Amino acid sequence: MNFTNPLVYGVPCFLALILLELTYSKTHNYKNLYHWKDLKASLIMGVGSAIIAALIKTISAIVIFTYAFEIFNPEINGIRTNIMGWESFGYAWYVWLLCQLLDDFTYYWFHRQNHMVRFFWAAHIVHHSSDDFNLGTAVRNGWFTVLYKPFFYIWLPIIGFQPEMVIVCLGIEALWQFQLHSVYIPKMGIIEKIFNTHTMHQVHHAKNVEYLDKNHGGFLNIFDKIFGTWKKFDEDIKIEFGVTTAPNSYNPWVILTHEYKDIWHDTKKSKNWVHKFMYVFGPPGWSHNAATLTVKQMQFEIKEQEA
Repeated sequence: MNFTNPLVYGVPCFLALILLELTYSKTHNYKNLYHWKDLKASLIMGVGSAIIAALIKTISAIVIFTYAFEIFNPEINGIRTNIMGWESFGYAWYVWLLCQLLDDFTYYWFHRQNHMVRFFWAAHIVHHSSDDFNLGTAVRNGWFTVLYKPFFYIWLPIIGFQPEMVIVCLGIEALWQFQLHSVYIPKMGIIEKIFNTHTMHQVHHAKNVEYLDKNHGGFLNIFDKIFGTWKKFDEDIKIEFGVTTAPNSYNPWVILTHEYKDIWHDTKKSKNWVHKFMYVFGPPGWSHNAATLTVKQMQFEIKEQEA
């Protein structure tokens, strides 16, 4: 059975909605919601990401996911059977729901590791590097994330989900993530009990210390609440968007690569190979001499001061 990735239809909608929000912001009281140089950089990176992602996702579907599915779900007497003994999953509606739920679970851990492991953060920081929070920022994606993202999701075809189903669920997740990048949607009441909403995602994009590394969820917030990374939007806190180590440039290539450059320089600060490893694969902000602090260390200091 063949399916079309929802993002094929989503991209034209993305551009139309960005134009609509941009027009609305310039004609109302949100004139500073968009800045032209920042939007230009975001769109260039978005186009590049879309092209690279299209190629990588094709490889993911045809090679990585399909190969994993074939290996772990061999066909026996005309029936796909997982090596663990159960029949591989079909396309029933409840299988779709289960796949989407597990996709969201995987997205949470994929997204969280992008904030916890500096090498991954170097690719993901691109998305957070703008001081603006708008639908243009939503397409400001790094070009290197897609190189390792499929390996977080490979367990789904391994346990028996059809590769095409996984790809579609990934597309649905991306559609939901796009529309979260808007300041025009207020708190949504009971919906916020279950779903990741626009105000929650504003928290995620804030560089306020108390908001850092919070709300990693996709379309659900349940995993943030279970694993201790959920943070409520506080209307009394003035949000500052962006990152604490900004690239200070509108040059797309600088935005895409500046954190890798910083990692390289940091590895030269110590001759100890454990330190070098931690500068690459430890949490962002880690340093062997406390010259810089991780998010946990900064948040701990705030709690100490408040105690």
